[in-house]
Amino acid sequence: MADMTLGEAAKAIGVSVDTLRRWDRAGKIVTTRDAGNRRRVPPSEVQRLQGSPTRHETGDTLSARNRFPGVVRSIEVDGVMGLIEIQAGPFLVTAAVTRDAVDELGLVEGAPATATVKATSVMIERGVR
Repeated sequence: MADMTLGEAAKAIGVSVDTLRRWDRAGKIVTTRDAGNRRRVPPSEVQRLQGSPTRHETGDTLSARNRFPGVVRSIEVDGVMGLIEIQAGPFLVTAAVTRDAVDELGLVEGAPATATVKATSVMIERGVR
């Protein structure tokens, strides 16, 4: 089995891509680099971390209380960051996310998505129509 992208590994483990980047910098996970210098995660590392107590469940069991399912209204990507607007009923939620997150989630205008608001963070989850 080939090494996984950070997004694939993060989903399999149940953590964020940013968490995997922090773990890599701290030496808590072994990664490789592809020809484009992007991090890749060996399947053995994913298997090792899948049973880790740091794993968080995704979907409806996410501990955040404020979830706003809706539709992606607009996407503005400039450089390494993007602004995502989600129309969630009467609410318009805007989140600043990385370009990688936009690509990995496959976010496009009109796509279903859920904004999860917890403390000062807004997380985006691609929905199913």
